[in-house]
Amino acid sequence: MIIVQITDTHIKPPGRLAYRRVDTAPFLERAVAAILALTPRPDVILATGDLVDAGDAEEYERLLGLLRPLDIPLFAVPGNHDERAGLAKAFPDLAARVGGSRFFHYTVEEWPVRLIAMDTVLPGSGAGEVCAERLGWLDARLAEQPDRPTIVFQHHPPFDTGIGHMDRLGLSGAADMAAVVRRHPQVERVLCGHLHRPIQVRWAGTIASTAPSTAHQVALDLRDDAPSAFVMEPPGYQIHMWRADTGVVSHTAMVGDYDGPYPFFKDGKLID
Repeated sequence: MIIVQITDTHIKPPGRLAYRRVDTAPFLERAVAAILALTPRPDVILATGDLVDAGDAEEYERLLGLLRPLDIPLFAVPGNHDERAGLAKAFPDLAARVGGSRFFHYTVEEWPVRLIAMDTVLPGSGAGEVCAERLGWLDARLAEQPDRPTIVFQHHPPFDTGIGHMDRLGLSGAADMAAVVRRHPQVERVLCGHLHRPIQVRWAGTIASTAPSTAHQVALDLRDDAPSAFVMEPPGYQIHMWRADTGVVSHTAMVGDYDGPYPFFKDGKLID
């Protein structure tokens, strides 16, 4: 099973730039083209939040237009820049999976790896939250299929990264979530967004990670008092490949035109 993860696309209305500098739509357009060119073909795409920048209907309409070329099932969770109602209207098939819950969480059962979408949104805040109700739901879902490999995906990472200004917009209830996940060893990964960087950590008996943005990246500055800033490092996405004999292997792919590929060998001999 091949899972592509995109995150933090931050789509704005036409003519509007994110932070007065980043035209995020062409970046997503190029990421979509790169994903469509992948061989073998991905089974699913996970979009881990901040799909639009202000939660407006116009932004979601533009987002859907940019995603339209994808003929691969896509499953999304909200980020702090999203609005649950707007996301539900844009993705009615996902809203049907959510049902009557006030949180945008659901499960995906159709592939070998079970996918659990977690809603970490704390309305009105850039930070996230997993409250007792959400954690109770997660615990119950994990208890349903204890022997099935599972990936949990959400926007806010449940761990500190060392990037101080982003950690201050972290996830309330992360320690309680760790206690839940630790009880369920079938969790192969906890996949997150929010940080605009590829970051991995051993956490709660599994691996938790964040993916790069398809547009701009958060500056890598590990000072606690570092200013909030972004850089135009190469945009990217991640590929998570699951096999029964290895579990999940994760790759970070950069979007762009680069020289190569060039061969290492010619006529059976290493090129020197």
